[in-house]
Amino acid sequence: MEKLGDPPREKASRSVLSGKAVRLICWDQPVRIAVCGLVSEQPVTLQASLRYEKGALFRAHARYRADAGGELDLERVPALGGSFARLEPVGLIWAVEPDKPYWRLLKRDVQMPFVVELEVLDGYEPDGGLLLARALHELHFMPSGVRRVPVREGRVWATLFLPPGPGPYPGIMDLFGLGGGLLEYRASLLAGKGFAVMALAYYNHDDLPQSVDTLHLEYFEEAVNYLLITLRLAVLLVF
Repeated sequence: MEKLGDPPREKASRSVLSGKAVRLICWDQPVRIAVCGLVSEQPVTLQASLRYEKGALFRAHARYRADAGGELDLERVPALGGSFARLEPVGLIWAVEPDKPYWRLLKRDVQMPFVVELEVLDGYEPDGGLLLARALHELHFMPSGVRRVPVREGRVWATLFLPPGPGPYPGIMDLFGLGGGLLEYRASLLAGKGFAVMALAYYNHDDLPQSVDTLHLEYFEEAVNYLLITLRLAVLLVF
């Protein structure tokens, strides 16, 4: 278990917040969160926060009780309340909510990780407890070895993500729904599973139609033909 952070020097605490991070960790991979050096059966609050690229802060917290040895492993100990209340080893990540209403957590730049701040606070008050330990953890969207290739071919606006190795690969064309634009985070993560994935913009992007009221099927045919001609695909799925 790799140490991710030490207690702030101004706080008198033996607590250490750790996580299992042997290699680059991606958003869709589990992270083991554990705390050691607590008092026997000490009540604590764990808090996670990350800042969205457009500035909004997303946070989650959960209340726990350390075991008799002063240790806390989220894979074994259920949360007693807070943003969730059950055994959820990575609940502090998926349960984050925005501090501004109606914001949705989307990854715009897959080449930059989300930086998650984890804190351990004494007691059950997330805004008033004594800070015992803090750690920063990076969650990436570009798996190791994945290649990102911007595509501007004919009318097609897309980004192609290729897994490591020469291929052939199974191919996927990723089409997002409402909102439009060119969102890449699903495609980049899927490429880490061995797929060649094209994230395709089809409206509300550059010179493409600004709404879904007018779409031309020939555009999608052009994108499919680009994939089939450019790559040696074992199979192609569109979703």
